[in-house]
Amino acid sequence: MLKSDFYYDLPQELIAQTPLEPRDSSRLMKIDRATGAITHDRFYNIADYLREGDLLVLNDSKVFPARIIGVKEQTGVVCEFLLLEQHGSDTWEAIVRPGRRLKRGARVKFSDELTGEVLDVLPDGNRIVRFEFDGVFFDILDRIGQMPLPPYITEKLKNKDRYNTIYCRETGSAAAPTAGLHFTDRVFAAMKDKGVDTAFVTLHVGLGTFRPVKENNILDHKMHVEHYTVPAETARKIAEHKKNGGRVISVGTTSCRTLEACAKKYGEVRECSGSTDIFIYPGYEFGVIDGLITNFHLPESTLIMLVSAFLGREKTLAAYRTAIEERYRFFSFGDSMMIV
Repeated sequence: MLKSDFYYDLPQELIAQTPLEPRDSSRLMKIDRATGAITHDRFYNIADYLREGDLLVLNDSKVFPARIIGVKEQTGVVCEFLLLEQHGSDTWEAIVRPGRRLKRGARVKFSDELTGEVLDVLPDGNRIVRFEFDGVFFDILDRIGQMPLPPYITEKLKNKDRYNTIYCRETGSAAAPTAGLHFTDRVFAAMKDKGVDTAFVTLHVGLGTFRPVKENNILDHKMHVEHYTVPAETARKIAEHKKNGGRVISVGTTSCRTLEACAKKYGEVRECSGSTDIFIYPGYEFGVIDGLITNFHLPESTLIMLVSAFLGREKTLAAYRTAIEERYRFFSFGDSMMIV
C-alpha cells in the first residue's frame, strides 16, 4: 500500500488559520459509512444524527503552553524549547532551536522563575532538559509559554483556551485532540436530551501526530508512541452499551486509537494504562468503534489512513473532494466529519 494512495490536492486557502466562534458553528459533513452518502450541516445539529443509546468517547487530555523562549546564559543567544514528554518531576524531553548552540551543559534562562540545563543530546537531536523553578511548573508555563500550534497554522492564537476542548482536564498533550474542539455546552445538552451518553479516555497527543509518512510503502512507517489511560467507568459504559445494542462513537482519532489499542492488547476494553504505537490503515478490523467524529486531515498522513480504514479509501477521498468543492475548512481549526 503506497503513501501516494492517500494523496489529495488541497488549496492553501482552505487551511483554517483561526478557530470559529462559537465553537459549534463549524460545518459538519455527515457520511453514511455503508453508502458514502453525504449530508451537509452545522456541528450544533450533531445530535440530530445520533440515536438514543449511543455512547460518545472523548479524549480529555489537555494541551499545555509547551513552547517557551529563553536566552542562553553563556552567550545571550535566543533559544526556543518545545516540551514533548515529562521524564521526571523536573526533567523533560524537548525539541530545541538552535540545536547547534545547545549542547550538553548549556543553561538557558526563560524567566526569573525558570531556568533549564541540557543534560543530554538524544540520537534524534532532542534534548533531555532539567528545569529549576520557583513555584508550580505548569503555572509558570501558563504565564510565559505559548501553545504549540502545528506548523501549518501561521497566525498567532489570541486565546490559549481555544486550542483546548471545553472538557479537557488531564494535562500532558503537545497537540490538541482537535475533533473535540467543536463541542459546546449547548451540544452536550442536546445530546443528553436525545439519550446519548458520554465517556472519557486520556491519550496525551505528541507532535509525532504531525510527523509525515516518508516511506513510499506505508507498512515501513514507524508510528510514534503515546501514553493512554482508560478509566474503569469508561470500560463499564462501553460493555453496557455494546450489550444493549448501542453504538460506540469515537470523538477523534486519538480516542479511536486508545480504544482499539486497549482491545487489541486485552481482547476487550478494560481499565488500563499504557503506551501505544498502533498504526491503523485500510485492512484493519475495528474491534470497538461503530462511528467516528473527526476533522479533515493532511494528505498522506497516518490520520487520513485511519479514516480510510474505517470508511474505505475511495469513499474517504470522495468525501475530501466534496469538502474541497464545498469550501470546507481543513485541519486543526477546520470543520468536522461524522461517519456512522
